[in-house]
Amino acid sequence: MNTTSRRRIAFYSHDTQGLGHIRRNIALAAAMVAAEPRTDVLILTGAPQATSLPLPPNTEVITVPTVAKDSDGGYAAATFAMDLGSLLALRSDVITTALRAFRPDAVVVDKVARGLDGELEQGLEALREITGHTTGRRPRVVLGLRDILDDPLTAIREWRSAGTTEAITEHYDEVWVYGDRSVVDVAADYDLPDAVADRIRYTGYLAEGRSEGLVAPRDEPRRGPIPRPYVLCMVGGGQDGYDTALAFARATYPDGHTGVIVTGPYMQPSLRFRLQEIAAERSDLVIRGFVSTTIELIGGAEAVVSMGGYNTVCEVLTEDVPALIVPRVRPRQEQLVRAERLVALGLIDSTHPDLVAPSTLGDWLATAVTTPRPHRRGVIALDGLCRVPTVLAGLLRRPAPADDTQELAS
Repeated sequence: MNTTSRRRIAFYSHDTQGLGHIRRNIALAAAMVAAEPRTDVLILTGAPQATSLPLPPNTEVITVPTVAKDSDGGYAAATFAMDLGSLLALRSDVITTALRAFRPDAVVVDKVARGLDGELEQGLEALREITGHTTGRRPRVVLGLRDILDDPLTAIREWRSAGTTEAITEHYDEVWVYGDRSVVDVAADYDLPDAVADRIRYTGYLAEGRSEGLVAPRDEPRRGPIPRPYVLCMVGGGQDGYDTALAFARATYPDGHTGVIVTGPYMQPSLRFRLQEIAAERSDLVIRGFVSTTIELIGGAEAVVSMGGYNTVCEVLTEDVPALIVPRVRPRQEQLVRAERLVALGLIDSTHPDLVAPSTLGDWLATAVTTPRPHRRGVIALDGLCRVPTVLAGLLRRPAPADDTQELAS
């Protein structure tokens, strides 16, 4: 590798619901830039809110036209009056043009190997025809998977239906699992063939160091300090966490504690307004909408009630704060499975969303703030952000496959 050149890393995430994919990619980008400052990062995403999140140095974001997911898991154009096929074709052209111009040395794709409904296939084919900016050979392509995909039967069916194995064997050099094999054995649980299993690398959870190396947007609003001590409720993007937030808003907090709810950017305004009305009626409740950096807020809490998304769980685990996870159970079981696995290891508490009530949360909070904080260090690997730069460097140094020269010459 020419050490005088700046390497280029591209990230893709389809982002149709919440901010989980883009937050994961930003954390990875920050770790890579911190390990090698001569790194330029291009993030391709379907989440326009990405431009309001703290970013690492040397990082730019390109947002493609947005797609929305309905309650049944179907997709449609979120803004434009376009049919889904036309919108995906537009997104595909934008992604492909960006990859051709940027000429990345490596591309990290989040979760969906072919992109949303195949929108990445054109870009993957383009990567076979270009040379990386620094390496001078075909860009290395990585599929990044969170720890839990879904319940095994659903995940296996969707994996096969999407042709994911074929996409991996044709286009991908490695599969990074952002988790610990003691929590989930991806190859075994999801019945993956050897051709995929041989490419899998477990990085550990992307937990420790999540807020490092990020620069907050200049226009981020300044807010007054939250009275301490406080207990915290987080409902992810907010599109389906209102019932949990409402129960928390009506709960009794431990003596002397303030309750804090982060509604997320996607909660319906009318529902957020209802929470604000409740807060106006009591002196011990604070409502926040969009918070660009949540880990400090989690770390300062005495206890956290949260949905079970990957990023929030990572932040809870690394901050050693007592946590009650209320997982999303529809249309996917991913959060439920994650919660069950972590409960089995004694790392969190969990309750089904159908059982959430003000009394349930109040009782749990009263116990949590009087119980010694959990010690999670060493139970599972939480240092994935420290490991990923080394894994990436090894991938870029690896001798080129025999067909690289043939691909570029064809």
